Amino acid sequence: MRDHVHMCIEIPPKFAVSSIVGYLKGKSAIEIARRFRGKQRNFGGEHFWARGYAVSTVGFEIDVVRQYIRDQKTADKEGRF
Repeated sequence: MRDHVHMCIEIPPKFAVSSIVGYLKGKSAIEIARRFRGKQRNFGGEHFWARGYAVSTVGFEIDVVRQYIRDQKTADKEGRF
């Protein structure tokens, strides 16, 4: 699917997940609007990202998660989402 993003990031316990996700969504939306829509200022109610997000803890199985993310491109092409 072309309408979603998979990211594997490590967030130190002192930071709230919601704050980090909000920061990433906000800054990336601004950059995308600047690069691809030619905008430089406030975007007047435009929305780029969906309101929600999914989070999972990975513990020591980080390699499994990374492989899952890598395999998503193939899975999406084959219709296995």
